[in-house]
Amino acid sequence: MALSQDWPIHQLDVKNAFLHGTLTETVYCIQPAGFVDSSRPEFVCRLNKSLYGLKQAPRAWHNRFASHILSLGFVEAKSDTSLFIFRRGSATALLLLYVDDIVLTASSGSLLRQIIGALQHEFAMTDMGPLHHFLGISVTRSTGGLFLSQRQYSQDILERAGMSECKPCSTPVDVHSKLSADGPPVTDPTQYRSLAGALQYLTFTRPDIAFAVQQVCLFMHDPREPHLAALKRILRYLRGTLSLGLTMRRSSPTELVVYTDADWAGCPDTRRSTSGYAVFLGDNLVSWSSKRQHTVSRSSAEAEYRAVAHGVAEATWLRQLLVELHCPLRRATLVYCDNVSAVYLSSNPVQHQRTKHVEIDIHFV
Repeated sequence: MALSQDWPIHQLDVKNAFLHGTLTETVYCIQPAGFVDSSRPEFVCRLNKSLYGLKQAPRAWHNRFASHILSLGFVEAKSDTSLFIFRRGSATALLLLYVDDIVLTASSGSLLRQIIGALQHEFAMTDMGPLHHFLGISVTRSTGGLFLSQRQYSQDILERAGMSECKPCSTPVDVHSKLSADGPPVTDPTQYRSLAGALQYLTFTRPDIAFAVQQVCLFMHDPREPHLAALKRILRYLRGTLSLGLTMRRSSPTELVVYTDADWAGCPDTRRSTSGYAVFLGDNLVSWSSKRQHTVSRSSAEAEYRAVAHGVAEATWLRQLLVELHCPLRRATLVYCDNVSAVYLSSNPVQHQRTKHVEIDIHFV
């Protein structure tokens, strides 16, 4: 939205965010070293404000921030509780909060400065200028749009794995083989889990590795040598594609388009299917997923239909979010599926004995 309407986007950082929270529970702590009352050393302190290390601190900070931002005229989005929306006439502002990091955009520079000033009056925070680096994601803005990259994060993963100078490969996964639970166990499963978890965060700007990462993450509980080889292949692919990222182009969002697919009974051990979807808003890829289905599908049509259901659920959430952003879509969402039987099942969901269990899960499509 900010790109399509050429709004300024700023990032803010709250100093000592958790110390701003006001506790609603009764919490005591011992007197801190160096500040013990010599006349009453056995006394304890009752906390009015939260401290780092308290389990109540994150909630107390969020409640304090939310109550203040709501007093400024913002509304908390129901689709995403970290999103706050301001709208007064033609003036619009959107604020995203992640713990102590904030992304703020507004329909005018004067409104942006007004909101930043109101926040700085209440909280100790720094205006870090135009959005450039947020949660490990580098943001580069140009006339054509935004380029999101995790190049430095990718290099850190390669260094952690000792593969910063490895030979690159052209694809992240071997399409001719399936990972199974067989093979000798890896010598260091902790490092395997650490690298696999790190790669999960990288998929935010690298949807091209989402399927491959999902495959190696399925075996984090008991990694074997073939799984480690698959993980190293992903790292070798990253070594040769460090410059890749996600480009968001300037375009007016008019419709959502969803592409879905499933690999029926693709797992050689459990015979479960792997399904995935990609959602485009205008020219931009805005959501994607690749995951193992929880149940065994009795047919390829059922597996494809479940993939459609996952895509429809995501598209429904995005449409609801766009309504809250005062940017509703005027066209129906198109969902593409390459299985004729699944298309027939979605257009005419006639129930019979073989598809009764489908009705409970996914017939909202």
